[in-house]
Amino acid sequence: MVLYRSCGAGAFFQTAGCLALSVAIVAMGCAEAAADTLEWALVQAYQNNPSLNAQRASLRATDENVPQALSGYRPKLAITANGGENFADTQSFTYASTGNTISGTTNTAVPFTSRGVGATATQTLYNGFQTANKVRQAESQVMGARETLRVTEQQVLLDAATAYMNLLRDEAILELNRRNVEVLTEQLKQTRDRFNVGEVTRTDVAQAESRLAAGRSSLLGAQSNYVTSVGNYRRVIGVAPGKLAPGVPVDRFSPATVNAAIAEGEQQSPSVMAAMYGVDIAELAVKINEGSLYPNLALVANASQNWDPSYNIGRQFLASVGGQLTIPIYQGGGEYSAIRQSKETLGQQRLNLDVNRDQARATVVQSWGQLDAAKAQIEATTAQVNAAEIALDGVREEARVGERTTLDVLNAQQELVNARVALVTAQHDRVVASYTLLAAVGELSVQHLGLNVTVYDPQVHYQQVRDAWFGLRTPDGR
Repeated sequence: MVLYRSCGAGAFFQTAGCLALSVAIVAMGCAEAAADTLEWALVQAYQNNPSLNAQRASLRATDENVPQALSGYRPKLAITANGGENFADTQSFTYASTGNTISGTTNTAVPFTSRGVGATATQTLYNGFQTANKVRQAESQVMGARETLRVTEQQVLLDAATAYMNLLRDEAILELNRRNVEVLTEQLKQTRDRFNVGEVTRTDVAQAESRLAAGRSSLLGAQSNYVTSVGNYRRVIGVAPGKLAPGVPVDRFSPATVNAAIAEGEQQSPSVMAAMYGVDIAELAVKINEGSLYPNLALVANASQNWDPSYNIGRQFLASVGGQLTIPIYQGGGEYSAIRQSKETLGQQRLNLDVNRDQARATVVQSWGQLDAAKAQIEATTAQVNAAEIALDGVREEARVGERTTLDVLNAQQELVNARVALVTAQHDRVVASYTLLAAVGELSVQHLGLNVTVYDPQVHYQQVRDAWFGLRTPDGR
């Protein structure tokens, strides 16, 4: 089975190599029919991963902050209505013709119904630039949410690549342990046959039995790891695994030098970009809170019609248009506290930006080192496997003529298995490290990888809702 495929020279590294005692595992070519590829798995994760879809929904919700902020520029209209049963008790006086004296009074109790309708329109003309700053803040929130979506996209793609390679690794290790058990079973059979004819002692048989038991234990552990990787593959990628093709590293998309990778990571990492927008949001929050100290000017228009028979006017229509100026003098001190609080938050966001830049730099350096180490480990473990195969052949031949013991053969066999497992692990680490480095510099995306998938464009929903004045249905029809 091929675990790793180099995209540069078309060379292959085989996980199992050639098992001299029982079986040779034939390397497959670069194109495998009816096999799931790593690129295909990434596409499935990009389309189906629930965490990624949830973050997209969160971004769409954040888009609505912009039309909410823009509503501050628009007029506000309200209609009022009133009506009810009333009871009036009036007293009238009769004056004498001379001396203006009261000659008598009359009490009158009159029930009547009053009702009225009215409309009010308010247009804010000036509010200390709070509306303008809220719009800018909402736009920065949208941009920050897009960078957060990029963080999630990169993590999902990295998790998908890791899950794919983990399954490929654990499948190869399971096959190695299964072949090892077969070899050890045959070894035990041969040792018992030699014991029966007196060529070896009971100790040799016990050593072969012990090593077979250990091999079976390792096989059970490998089976458990494989089942776990299958479940994780299904969780991350969203579909059950099929036959897996070799993994391909993505070094060609990464910067050529570590310094270039560090510079790109500090500038293009979505975590750094999100923190930069966080600073903008905090700065605008300060300005918005400072706007509460400025005067407010609004244009107010009212129109109403009332029916009130108590004053014998029957119907009354009123209309007015005027400006309303409000100058805050003192509002309890809460506005000053909000300004101080937002300034502290701004300082925190600036420090958070520094933290994210330092983290991006450290992640790039760490990923670069892991990739270099994985490349070197592949070369070292390949040489180790070749040497272990030669050593096993030699020990077996020497054991046939009595120059080596059964334990020597078992140890040589175990060293070969360990070397092949180490090679499998190094090949796995090589591919995963290349994806980790690409994520560290902020370039792990379906666009950059050139994957054949419809790219989710957050700008589409943003434009659909930005200038919407009314409506309850979302653009997707809900």
